[in-house]
Amino acid sequence: MFKIQKVIYLAGGCFWGVEAFISRLKGVNQTEVGYANGLDLAPTYEKVCTGKTGHAETVKVTYNPEIISLEDILESFFKIIDPFSKNRQGNDIGTQYRTGIYWQEESQKSIVLNFLKQKQRESEKNIVVEARAIGSFYPAESYHQKYLERNPEGYCHVDLNLIDDKEFDHLTPEEYKITQLSMTEAPFSGKYDDFFEEGVYVDAVNGEVLFSSDDKYDSGCGWPAFKKPISDDKIIRHRDFSHETTRIEVRSAKANSHLGHLFHDGPGGSARYCINSAALKFIPKDEVDEYLKKLNNNKNQR
Repeated sequence: MFKIQKVIYLAGGCFWGVEAFISRLKGVNQTEVGYANGLDLAPTYEKVCTGKTGHAETVKVTYNPEIISLEDILESFFKIIDPFSKNRQGNDIGTQYRTGIYWQEESQKSIVLNFLKQKQRESEKNIVVEARAIGSFYPAESYHQKYLERNPEGYCHVDLNLIDDKEFDHLTPEEYKITQLSMTEAPFSGKYDDFFEEGVYVDAVNGEVLFSSDDKYDSGCGWPAFKKPISDDKIIRHRDFSHETTRIEVRSAKANSHLGHLFHDGPGGSARYCINSAALKFIPKDEVDEYLKKLNNNKNQR
């Protein structure tokens, strides 16, 4: 089943930190940094840094409205910006560092404006966050994308500790990056790539059963490949427009974990669910019944 995703654009100073923070919100499926609402039709970082192009450093946020609301995203956004500072955030000064919320759909307009009105009623100072429809958005150069993931010691004006990640404490750093930040493990590096024992594969985040060894096969692609999920209602498929191409992203329905992608190049043109090993945990066949009992008991106790 395909689920409709929503997109909102957030400008909050240097886009490195804003992207790193917003991407960690549960329900945010994709983030991309770029240059929004300027005059230049071919903006580059060097051009935008002059402050003459009119662009704002902005993060394109793709989210699942069934998991996180636009209001919740905006509340988190307001934790990391100074809404009273014009053309400045942290040590960064210039029109390119202005704050802004840019909607893609008309239905988002009233949500944004009502949110800002409420914030203004709660403050004696004047809020200067720009609010308008997105006019244009140009993706930034590749070295800016997920910058702080690749350069954890890089400059950041945002306090990333404001995100509460306690529910993911049981994940390894790699599992977190893949399931929560939509990263991809290197081909042929995952523990389940060349692994064909009988059993089931569960979501590394919440333990939900997702795939069966009965449907796993050696595709030679470098990642675990499955013909189908154990049940269609266990996963959600999204159109993924990242990396300058269109793919079908696969996420778990309950935990919203990024799992991998769906292709239709399996045997005879059949489906191939290409899944990251780090998004899964394997339960051997002789342990499945006991595992399911514990899983159901935990659900009943919640």
